[in-house]
Amino acid sequence: MSRRGWVLFLAMSVIWGVPYLLIKVAVEDLSPVVVVFGRCVIGAALLLPWTIARGHLRPALRHWRPLLAFTVLEMTGPWLLLGYAEQSLSSSLTGLLVAAVPFVAAIAGRLLGEERLTPVRLAGMGLGVVGIALLLGLDVGGAQWVPLLAVALVVVGYGTAPLIVTRKLADVPGVAASSIALLVTAVVYAPFALTRLDEVADAPASALLSVGVLGVVCTALALSLFFALIREVGPQRALVITFLNPAVAVLLGVLLLDEPFTLGLAIGLPLVIAGCALATRRNQPRTAAQPTVETPVP
Repeated sequence: MSRRGWVLFLAMSVIWGVPYLLIKVAVEDLSPVVVVFGRCVIGAALLLPWTIARGHLRPALRHWRPLLAFTVLEMTGPWLLLGYAEQSLSSSLTGLLVAAVPFVAAIAGRLLGEERLTPVRLAGMGLGVVGIALLLGLDVGGAQWVPLLAVALVVVGYGTAPLIVTRKLADVPGVAASSIALLVTAVVYAPFALTRLDEVADAPASALLSVGVLGVVCTALALSLFFALIREVGPQRALVITFLNPAVAVLLGVLLLDEPFTLGLAIGLPLVIAGCALATRRNQPRTAAQPTVETPVP
């Protein structure tokens, strides 16, 4: 990847490793729908004025169908499902399970004729999947299957949404697409969240602060960077951040929430990080006579 790509990649790896901790703290005192509504309102309040001031709102709305699909797959569904899952799963386990996203993205991208996968990159994906499989076998024996299914649906959404960005939203600025998606999600959950505002009044400062950081850093800032990352390195490499997100999620969960560092984490985490290193390698030209330098989809 380019230097700019690596900067964006590492920034997103850290920023999107933090939400699992924040969601875990928030859902201890707030319902998942209130958490999603709160982060979306904050994110939209920060990004929508910029979109309107730059004159990007109306042009972006011309692409309302793919924007709606992206919204459902990236935000409306996954964020509520994550909040529900973390009511019973640890933040570190949830973060590591979401590391399966690049595998889903690779399959979807291959089926749609996107970026080709070399044997080395496939080996990286496979190594990451092995790490996740070891985690599942060693750590989730006592977990309920409904929360695990919820995380599986999140993985599908996260794995397919960026393909919509490269194929259908290439002409839409990332901030504009994000602000519209956040506004739509906030409107969808408003009827359910507004009836639970008493939770906010009774919630401790830690829960409210978690929602605030979710909205400002992990939503408004992160989505702006994520669109830039997708356009810089392509959707498959962009999603490999979910191989590094768990490292941050595990570290924060163990240090700040006293979550156990289990055998599954000890074995699975190094494997998914090694898989990340292989899966992000740039494709080499097939032949000297016919170079096929891989470029991101504009």
